Amino acid sequence: MAIEFSAYDQTDILAYLKDNVTNGEVLTDHDTMEKQSYSANLPGQHGLAIAFVEAKSVEDVQGVMATARKFHLPVVTQNRFTSTVVGADAVDGAIILSTAKMNQILELNQTDAYAVVQPGVINAKLDEAARKQGLFYAPDPASKPLSGIGGNIATNAGGLSGVRYGSTRDNVLGLKVVLADGRVLKLGGKTTKQAFGYDLTQLFVGSEGTLGVIVEATVKLMPLPLGDSLMGLAFFKDMPTLAEATTELRMSGVYPAMLEAMDANTLKAIDAYKGTDYSSKSGAALILRVDSITPEGERIIKQILTKYQASDVQLTTDKKEQEAIIAVRQAMLPAIFTGRNAVMEDMAVPTSKMAELVAYIQKIGEENKVEIFTAGHAGDGNLHPTVTWPKDVTDTPEAVKLVLRQMFKKALDLGGTISGEHAVGMLKNQWNNVELGPDVDYVQHQIKALFDPMNLLNPKRKIN
Repeated sequence: MAIEFSAYDQTDILAYLKDNVTNGEVLTDHDTMEKQSYSANLPGQHGLAIAFVEAKSVEDVQGVMATARKFHLPVVTQNRFTSTVVGADAVDGAIILSTAKMNQILELNQTDAYAVVQPGVINAKLDEAARKQGLFYAPDPASKPLSGIGGNIATNAGGLSGVRYGSTRDNVLGLKVVLADGRVLKLGGKTTKQAFGYDLTQLFVGSEGTLGVIVEATVKLMPLPLGDSLMGLAFFKDMPTLAEATTELRMSGVYPAMLEAMDANTLKAIDAYKGTDYSSKSGAALILRVDSITPEGERIIKQILTKYQASDVQLTTDKKEQEAIIAVRQAMLPAIFTGRNAVMEDMAVPTSKMAELVAYIQKIGEENKVEIFTAGHAGDGNLHPTVTWPKDVTDTPEAVKLVLRQMFKKALDLGGTISGEHAVGMLKNQWNNVELGPDVDYVQHQIKALFDPMNLLNPKRKIN
């Protein structure tokens, strides 16, 4: 039996932590540790933290990092804990550092169209505040009502309107970041053009908390579009046909703000969940939105939908009718996840290859007798095939694992990525060498070692 001669016990560690977190709260009770250490909805590697810190200031974050360095403890950063890739679950002995209580909008500048926010500001709350000033915050992930700006930046979250307005990365101007050694970096600024130095701002966007802790962000706002927005719902014979139609819509010059696709299985699930009858219409559905629509733009949309034999087409500028259309998309996740075990994947390919990927996913699902629900952001080639199996089967079936590997390899073969907007977390970190190649993989580890030489921040995330 091995004997450990520990220099410090847990009481010493927690006392030091509490001395260094002067504004926030340090929680150590068992119920909090269980609740905050892992998400019961996600598979993967997770452990039990020794403390949960609700930081309320930059000094609190620095205090956590000082404790981590002194006692060589991992720090797992959390914001609103909405990760879908085991990106915020604890490892054994970790300090969980939550920035959710750092939730103030520090500045909202109407003239220069930017906002300075703390990381815990909820995406939808920022957008709501901006709209009162005639502006809006464009990134709109499905977690918009729940997720914080800090988490969105750490994962480079996408969203429904990414086809026109880009992902989170395209809307970040500057960051304030606490490094593992406690230094505070101020990166970027308040201008849309910045050419000085290496672009460290964008290095931290999508870094998943592995390089530093985001404690403030300056983000771009946009003026509300003039005129009416046109929203539409259309049905196609199958997903490959829908994919071809969306590629033409995207390149038509009407600049869609949204192009959302759902396959036949997804429509059947929504029908069962909501009591609707969408699946009887055809094999795939498209939801589209165009801001500042013109008569010429509407004519082009109708022309393309007719070319690809879309049926039951509904195009409307009426707000209530638009809400009913988008409610179909919002029902997708609860419809699929209710009563099933499910893994929702996140791949992106060049839009010209989307039809081929969709057809391949359908084929391997049928070959392996695995039910797959395919939906996603068709305008930018970002698909979310959700692989499911019966609720009473506790272990992930081998057929499901096989299908996931086949989908990943196909997406990469088509020149795509296996993480379009959900990040890497622990679920995909072993694929870095496959997607990036050994040289880039090695450089990524060198970058991690430069910023976090003791490997304290979010270990096992992003890179393996």
